[in-house]
Amino acid sequence: MRIDKFLWSIRFYKTRSIAAEEIKKNRVSIGTSAVKSSKEVKEGDTIKIRKNQIDYKIKVIQIPKSRIGAKLVSLHIKDVTDKEQYEILKLRKMSQDYYRNKGEGRPTKKDRREMDDYVGNDIDSDFTDWDDFFGETGDAEENED
Repeated sequence: MRIDKFLWSIRFYKTRSIAAEEIKKNRVSIGTSAVKSSKEVKEGDTIKIRKNQIDYKIKVIQIPKSRIGAKLVSLHIKDVTDKEQYEILKLRKMSQDYYRNKGEGRPTKKDRREMDDYVGNDIDSDFTDWDDFFGETGDAEENED
């Protein structure tokens, strides 16, 4: 099986064309050498993949006939990625969460409606003019003269 089709069939990439692009960019190699999309994958090969700034290593156990379900992936490949790489990934995710937690940031349209209902729009209905809002400032200035 071709390597681009293999990486797609074990669900490492969402589409076969994305897998082919990554191979073209030399982010996929078998052993120590970079490969082309047409390279045939054999059982026992160790594939190194650079994805999301992490170096993954997978060992081919069995070649699937076509794209397989996520639960069956472990029957066809063995993950031999270094634990350090997963720690780097974990640190990167934690650093992204540090800047902005989920739910923070710009409110959604629903959030804004809920805030408006909670605060209420009584000010707009009671005061139609700024002079009315601040009181009789114009009359006070005329009386001072």
